[in-house]
Amino acid sequence: MSSQKTEAVTNRIFTIPNVISFIRLCMVPVYMVLLLNGYDLLATFMFALAAGTDWIDGQLARRTNCVSKLGQLLDPAVDRILMSCGVIGLMLVGRLPIWIVVVVLGRDLMLLVGGAYLLKRYHERVAVIYPGKVATTFLFVGFAGLLLNMPLIGGLGWFEASWLPGFGSEACSWGIWFVYAGLLLGLFTTLYYVLAGYRKMQKARRLEAKGRVR
Repeated sequence: MSSQKTEAVTNRIFTIPNVISFIRLCMVPVYMVLLLNGYDLLATFMFALAAGTDWIDGQLARRTNCVSKLGQLLDPAVDRILMSCGVIGLMLVGRLPIWIVVVVLGRDLMLLVGGAYLLKRYHERVAVIYPGKVATTFLFVGFAGLLLNMPLIGGLGWFEASWLPGFGSEACSWGIWFVYAGLLLGLFTTLYYVLAGYRKMQKARRLEAKGRVR
């Protein structure tokens, strides 16, 4: 999915936003190494820095008229890689249930494949909506909280289920509630993207049918 913007798009490769995106990409393996070696604070800092600079390179690209074809591909790709490594890393250190990993990665894969098919077959795009960006922000904040793993807060005590941290009596990171919020909002935005993509596909098919009749 991509935002429908009217900025002029350049073929330049070495732009400041693209350099920032490349630096963000290099931060991902550093984050994984730090996390898997027990450096929670440094891993949190690296993840937060990589996630936070996403907004910076986007604003720079627009304000300096440096929106590039490479940047349109590189920036969302880095976001997806960061998101994927974020959830996988947290699962490997035992702070995130596997079902959340499956949901996050499955959603990203579905939107990626669906968006690529819509673009290639019908030359149509579905614009990213603001709630989708909010959902991603919630997830990134939640992941940072789980990475930091402090302070821990008491669970709700509703029922004991290891696959739903926070709902039992065991203390857990505050970050899990941001993750739940991001997943819930992400569900609604996914439904929107699917419906919007379906409508664009149907419209394109009708136009193709009219063209054949003529």
